[in-house]
Order: sequence, then C-alpha cells, then structure tokens
Amino acid sequence: MTEPYDLLIRGGTAVLPWGMEETNIGVRDGRIAALGVPATAAAAQVIDAAGLHVLPGLIDPHVHLRDPGDASVETIPTGTKAALLGGLAAVFDMPNTAPSITDAPRLAWKQDYAARESYCDIGLYVGGTKTNIAELAALELGAGVCAIKIFAGSSTGDLMVEDDEHLELVMRSGRRRIAYHSEDEYRLQARKGMFKRGEPYARHMEWRDEECAFLGTRRLMALAQATGRPAHILHVSTAEELAYLKDFRDIATCEVLLNHLTQIAPEAYETLGGYAVMNPPIRGRRHYEAAWAAIADGTVDTVGSDHAPHSRAKKELPWPDCAAGLTGVQTLVPVMLDHVNAGRLSLPRLVDLMCAGPARVYGALGKGRLAAGYDADFTLVDMQRRRRIEESWIVSPCGWTPFAGMQVTGWPVGVILRGTMAMREDEVLGPPRGRLVRFRG
Repeated sequence: MTEPYDLLIRGGTAVLPWGMEETNIGVRDGRIAALGVPATAAAAQVIDAAGLHVLPGLIDPHVHLRDPGDASVETIPTGTKAALLGGLAAVFDMPNTAPSITDAPRLAWKQDYAARESYCDIGLYVGGTKTNIAELAALELGAGVCAIKIFAGSSTGDLMVEDDEHLELVMRSGRRRIAYHSEDEYRLQARKGMFKRGEPYARHMEWRDEECAFLGTRRLMALAQATGRPAHILHVSTAEELAYLKDFRDIATCEVLLNHLTQIAPEAYETLGGYAVMNPPIRGRRHYEAAWAAIADGTVDTVGSDHAPHSRAKKELPWPDCAAGLTGVQTLVPVMLDHVNAGRLSLPRLVDLMCAGPARVYGALGKGRLAAGYDADFTLVDMQRRRRIEESWIVSPCGWTPFAGMQVTGWPVGVILRGTMAMREDEVLGPPRGRLVRFRG
C-alpha cells in the first residue's frame, strides 16, 4: 500500500521546468515526493488549487532588511512577513546594516537570529571590505551565506572597495560568485560638485549617470577575467551594460530590478519626488526598453526588488540629502505578475528569473524548480485577480511603497514552506518557520 502524503496540492496549473500543465503534487517530509499524483491519493492535508497557478517558491535575491539597524524602518521579522504576504518563499539579505556583517562574530549573531525570527527562508550576504579580505574565503562558506557583496560605488552604509588593487585581492580570496554594486566611485565623486542642494530629484540620474555604471562594470569584468572569479552584477540599469555583458557570459551573470522594469524617468521623479531616488537611479525610456529586451533574450539571470526602506522623513529631504532606496519586497511579485498579464514576459520566464535563476546563480540547494526531491516550497497565484496596491497593506514599519495606487492583475494568494501553509489570503499563518537557505560550498 502506498504511504499517504503529508500534503496533496490538487488541480493547479504547475509551472514546471518543461512547461505548464495541470497536475497534482504530493509532498512528504517537507519535500516534493512526486508530480502527477492521482487526485484521489491519500493525504493528511489537501489544498484545492483549481484555478490557480502553482509556482516553485519564489525568491527575492536582493533585499536590505536593515537588521541590525533601525527597527522603526524594518527588521528581519517584519521584512520576512512582508515577503510572505508578497508571495515570496525566500529572500537574500544584504550586509550593509548597522553594524555591517563583515566578520565571523557578527555573521554568527545574524545566522542565529535569522534562523529563529524569519517568517520565510533567508540567505545572508557577507560584506567585503579592504580590511577583511583574509577572512572572506572562510566567511563565504558559512551557513546560509549566499555570496560576498562588494560595493564598488558608494551607497547606503559604510562598505566600500573602490580601487582595482583591493578589488583584485577580494577576487583572489575565495572562489564562489561575488555580487557587485557596480558604479565607479571616482567618477561619482568627481561629478558631485557639479550639482547643488535642493535641485530637482531628477538630477540624481544625471549625477550617477550611465557612464558611472558602465565604467564600473567594464572595470569589474576586466578584473573578473584576470582572476577567473565569477561575478554577479546587481541592479544593471543601462542599455550599454546589458549589451556589453553579453560577451562575458562565461564569467558573469546579472540582475535587473523591478523598478528599472516598471518606472521611467523623468516621469517617476516628477510623480514621486524623493520616493523615486535609488542607486543606481531610475533612468529614461531607452534603458527601460533595453532592460525588457534583455529579459526577452536571456541576458538577465535574476530579478530582485532591492528592497531598501527608509523613513518618510529621510525620503522627503531635499535632493541630494534624501535617502536613496525604495521598498519592494512585498510588491515584487504582484507587479511582476502584472507584467506577465501585460504580455511583457511569460509566467515560466518569471519563474526562471525569480526562482531557478537565483538558485542557479547563488548555488541554492533544494530550491528553484518543481521536481521530486526539491523543497516543498510553493507560491500559489491567481492570475486573474485584480487588485490595487495600498499602503495600508504594507507591513514594513516604514509604511510606504512607490507603487501605492497601482492597479495590478495577478496576485499571490498563498505560500507554502516545506509543505506547510505559511501565508494564505493576506494572512501570515503561525510562528516564524523560515530557515537558512543551504548553498553549495
């Protein structure tokens, strides 16, 4: 007699590695036991997914949960709750906190804290600096560590490795893929004096211009090739970079952000003011169209939110004093589903960018696809549901979203973690049940 399943997901349209098909999925011991299970199979729990699409648990590989930092803006518990409500099964959290995660004691503290307090699964970046290079090879192998993060251009926080000498030393310390904030710090500082306080917020994209990003990426590719160290270029924002990176697929992968796929300058700055300021900046239509073309031709490996909350007071300061960074972990999936319904990408391509892609780039184990033996993580979505994004729905303490008022079609209605329902219809169920994501060493 066949052993009963712990969970049977019945009648949904599953997004599988080989296509979409209506099927039943059996779960046992927190993992996918089988696809194509008979609808009458015995199971301790049955979820009727008729009319829904069943996706592998989606991942946001680029968030800033600000913990340790300012609890009035975000914490790991609030940020991972937001992730669940937004349809995410896992997030990868950046290290530029206060203090930054750059050494073994701080990493150990965060590993323990995240494993206890996360509502979804979580991966952790470790920050590379000029002073911890000798430790990086060991730190990158820590439990739950997805990658080393390098800021080659300045952003929020105190992490910076801007010169070629130290960048090369970082690349020669360890062997896993390094994730880069790619802007050229020397050009940023040289141009800073060209602008005055209180000028329009759109000046942000003129200061941090296309060449700042493209120059940074060219330098990083030269060093990556010289050292043989794989690179992941985060938040690629220019047409020039996307065209250039096609020639470096042997050594580099890349990410595009939701904001660069959704918002266009100068309109975004005129509408949102300081709530459009981020690094690298929102740019004009030419770059927006190039980002979508790169989604279509396979250049882009991952899509993330770069969720980077700040208080309203800091976002409403005059430029350039206003804080750079936008919220997004709770709105990433709904807005991307709306892009699917608008015909900009297919649902399988979304899964590739937001699940299989992050798992492949970072080496996440048990994540990335619906297949026997993989973690029983699922995102259930209603592709027909229409809804307006409201700030009253946002659970991050900062309380705002640049997508407030946006009408979307397509909505996440459930998240299952290792066979247990963790979110259903705007409700987080039960205590924190997230775990540190496992990565290849």
